[in-house]
Amino acid sequence: MNRKVEKSRAGSSSKTGRWIGGYRKLIVWIEAKRLTTLVYRLTENFPRSEEFGLKAQMRRAAVSIMSNIAEGWLRRSSKDKLHFLEIAEGSLLELESEGEICLEVGYWKEKEYQVFDKQRAKVAYLLYRYKKRIT
Repeated sequence: MNRKVEKSRAGSSSKTGRWIGGYRKLIVWIEAKRLTTLVYRLTENFPRSEEFGLKAQMRRAAVSIMSNIAEGWLRRSSKDKLHFLEIAEGSLLELESEGEICLEVGYWKEKEYQVFDKQRAKVAYLLYRYKKRIT
């Protein structure tokens, strides 16, 4: 197989010389993805009345975190990168407060909340470190 075909299959961008999907190698994105799948699993058995309420809101917030990390990765300027990471942080805080509601109203048991909060805290820490690296 020639190098040109290998490069196109790998997903390179000829204009920027960057690898599309390179954000997938970021530890913060990997952990945000784990948080997203965890939120999907933990919200699966919510009451039907939450289908378009808390359940949908939490899932959107979780997806927003990883999506904004990915979008920020492609930005060239530090200012643009930080803008998207700040949006991800906002979504993370939103998700944190929604998780507390899940515990308070009894949608989650203490153990489920602890698993969620541990992963959320990990993403928060990694996001903080990633932002520091950019500035």
